[in-house]
Amino acid sequence: MTTSRALPQEKKLTVLSRIEPGCLGPDGVDHIESFCRFANQELKKVDSNFVKWLPLPRYDKSLPEMQYSVNSKQLSRDKAAKYLSHFNSELDDFEEHFHDKVSLLINEFLSEHKT
Repeated sequence: MTTSRALPQEKKLTVLSRIEPGCLGPDGVDHIESFCRFANQELKKVDSNFVKWLPLPRYDKSLPEMQYSVNSKQLSRDKAAKYLSHFNSELDDFEEHFHDKVSLLINEFLSEHKT
């Protein structure tokens, strides 16, 4: 899922992902903000030619888990899928790739930060 040239920041797809504190275990609420900062740094290496990642804690379950935007303009799932098609990527595969990466980051974070 890479391109030969990086897009300007205002043309990149911003992927806001709200991450459940519970994914970090029973005391996840105590660690979720640190995890999101850690994940933000690590995700900068993933599809950075055309994606800006924004992992945030999911405190409000009424908000969607994933949101997409370009240049601060929110995109529907259909428009996000169309955007990704320009990079030979399907939205479902893209999200699966993201969730797999987050799972690895959770394991890494927990192994480094649990006492």
